[in-house]
Amino acid sequence: MRVIGIIAEFNPFHNGHEYLIKEARRLVGDPRAIVMTAMSGPFVQRGFPSVLPKHERARMALLNGADLAIEIPFTFACAPSERFAFGSVELLYRTGVVTDLAFGVDCKQPEILFELADLEPDEEVLKAALSEGKSFPSARSEALIAACKSKGLDYSDELISDTLRQPNSILALDYIRAVRALKINWKIHMIPRIPNSSATSCRESLVKASTPTETADVLSGSMPDSALAVWLSAMSNNKFTLPARNRLASDLYLRVKSSDISSAAYMGDGLSGYIANALERSSDFEHMMAALQTKHFTMPRIRRALSSVLVGQNSEYVETEKHVQYIRVLGFSRNGRYCLKVMSKCARLPILHNLSDALELYSSNPRLKTQMELDIQASRTQAQYLGMNSDYEWSCPPVVVK
Repeated sequence: MRVIGIIAEFNPFHNGHEYLIKEARRLVGDPRAIVMTAMSGPFVQRGFPSVLPKHERARMALLNGADLAIEIPFTFACAPSERFAFGSVELLYRTGVVTDLAFGVDCKQPEILFELADLEPDEEVLKAALSEGKSFPSARSEALIAACKSKGLDYSDELISDTLRQPNSILALDYIRAVRALKINWKIHMIPRIPNSSATSCRESLVKASTPTETADVLSGSMPDSALAVWLSAMSNNKFTLPARNRLASDLYLRVKSSDISSAAYMGDGLSGYIANALERSSDFEHMMAALQTKHFTMPRIRRALSSVLVGQNSEYVETEKHVQYIRVLGFSRNGRYCLKVMSKCARLPILHNLSDALELYSSNPRLKTQMELDIQASRTQAQYLGMNSDYEWSCPPVVVK
């Protein structure tokens, strides 16, 4: 049985995701290969809540080629590239059934990533670049260019820099590193992204919408029809609303100004003080984000730090917990059900279908309990901004698509 692992956020599910799934099956050479997606939950890698609930995003994927959707825990889903990649790869590995890994890339020569993954950034160059006030991605790029030169690799500075400038290529590099760190014998498939298809453009268009009809208008053509239908149907049935981003801005301001945020995850290097001083009261989300812009910290890091404040994740937990503690099932197809049966015999982590499954393990596995409590709080937090019952997850079983 061939099982293709795909790591994604589906925020939202768009035409590029549909292409990735189809192309992965083609490259594997088995049209019946099972596609298992490790999917972000309520919060995504660049910080802040996703634009629609995870179960609806899972349904979109299952209707468009995926067979099984499992959730990346919050502490890895809303994290820097290296932590996100390691947690996601480990999650797929612990299922015991994945044979292939497929992901999208947007660089000119994807094969360079295999060689870059073998290199450690030049520490002196990295420190020097950071001391000059450069962002970590830029500093890391310079340090890897220096490492390439010291190894005599025949790649131009421009090619390496251009490769490392692309967010999907950075993730791809960290996926490869994670696979090697865990000593996994997977076949890796790097798939060039199709142009004019991105979740970012979909979200930017979504700002213009306020009703299901307007949502359909701005997203039509960017998403598969069945995926868009899931979104519109759920909104029409009042399962959730469009993201209340201005409410998020208001809540962030109140939390930052009313508590000590210095112990929250990703608040080191003076970020907590910067946020406390720079954050302005505003009922407008975009205005608040503009006020936080700085050359010293990337916006994704700022958003992840603020999300950690909202969810209650501290820096000590991120520093000490390096591993996924469970496999949370979000949904499956008929083939996915068969895959789950196989997983039940060979998975190296507990498989959870409902939150009640986790409760039974709390007393015997405190690490699982802590990780799951963060997930629960993340869902409750997101629910506030999507007009949902804060405890909806307790009555929300996995999505089943026939």
